[in-house]
Amino acid sequence: MIRRFLALFEPFILMLLGTVLLASVLPARGGAATVAGWAAEAGIVLLFFLHGARLSRAAIWDGARHWRLHATVLATTFLVFPLLGLGIAALPGIAPPIAAGMLFLTLLPSTVQSSIAFTAIARGNVAAAVCSASFSNLIGILVTPALVALTMHASAGGLSAGALETILAQLLLPFVAGHLLRPWIGATVARHRQAVTLVDRGSILLVVYTAFGAAVIQGLWHRVSALDLALVALLCTLLLAAVLGFTWIAGRMLGFERRDAIVLQFCGSKKSLASGVPMAGVLFPAAQVGLVLLPVMLFHQIQLIACAVIARRYAQGEGGD
Repeated sequence: MIRRFLALFEPFILMLLGTVLLASVLPARGGAATVAGWAAEAGIVLLFFLHGARLSRAAIWDGARHWRLHATVLATTFLVFPLLGLGIAALPGIAPPIAAGMLFLTLLPSTVQSSIAFTAIARGNVAAAVCSASFSNLIGILVTPALVALTMHASAGGLSAGALETILAQLLLPFVAGHLLRPWIGATVARHRQAVTLVDRGSILLVVYTAFGAAVIQGLWHRVSALDLALVALLCTLLLAAVLGFTWIAGRMLGFERRDAIVLQFCGSKKSLASGVPMAGVLFPAAQVGLVLLPVMLFHQIQLIACAVIARRYAQGEGGD
C-alpha cells in the first residue's frame, strides 16, 4: 500500500518539494540572489525556445480537422476554468494570496506530456491530444498574460509596459525563434529528448528556488499555515472534480465519439506546471511568486493522481459510454 502511494508521486514532484525545502532553509541572498535571478531568466528563455522547436507544423495543420474538439478544449481551459477561478477568489474567508494563486492556476494552459500520456493509456485519440495540448500551450503564451491583466491586474490598469516587454522577450520571441528554427534543429531536439527534459525541469526548479527563496525572505511561512495548505489542497481537488465532471458531460452532449471525449477530458482538465512556473516569474513580483505557485504545484500532483486512476478505468472499459 505504501509503495503504491509513493509511486503516484513522480520523481519530479519530489525534486520540486526538495527545492522548496532548500529555498526555505537556504534562500539566495544578496549577490547570490541576483545571479540566481539571471540564471532563472535565462532558463525561462531556453525553456520556451525548446517548446517552440518541438511544436510540429504538421500537428498545427492537422488540428484543423478536429476544430470542434479543439475549440471545446480551449473553451474549457480559458473560459470555464477562469470562471471557476473567479468564483473561488470571490468566496468569503479566502485569504487574498490564496485567492490570487487559485485564480492564476485557472488561467494557465493545459499540459502537453501528461495529457498525451493519459490519453494513450485510456486508448483515446492520441493525435488529437497532441494537437489540442500543443494549441493550448501556443495560445496560452498570449492568452494567459491577457487574462492575468484582465482579472488580476485590472485595478492597476493592466500589465505595465515593462511587463509586456518581458513577456515578449522571455516567452513569445524565444518560442517563435525556436519554431522558426525547427527545420534545422528539430531533429536534434527530438534525438536528445532526455537532455531537453533535463533543461525543462532544471529551468523550472531554478525558477521555483528563486521564487520561494524571495518569498521566504519576505516571510512566506509566517503568512501561510498548515491550515492554509490544507484549504488550497481541498480547493484544488474540488476544482479538478468540477472540471472533470464538466468535460465528461460536455463530451456526451456534443456527441463526441469515445476516443475524442477522452481527449476533451484529459486535455481540458489539466493545467501546466511547466508553463505556470516561468509565467509566474515573469508576471508577478519576486516576493509574490512563491505564494502564487503553491496552488499550481498542489493541483499538478492532484491531477496526476486523479487522471492516472481515470485513465486506467477507461483502459479497462469501465469509463466508456
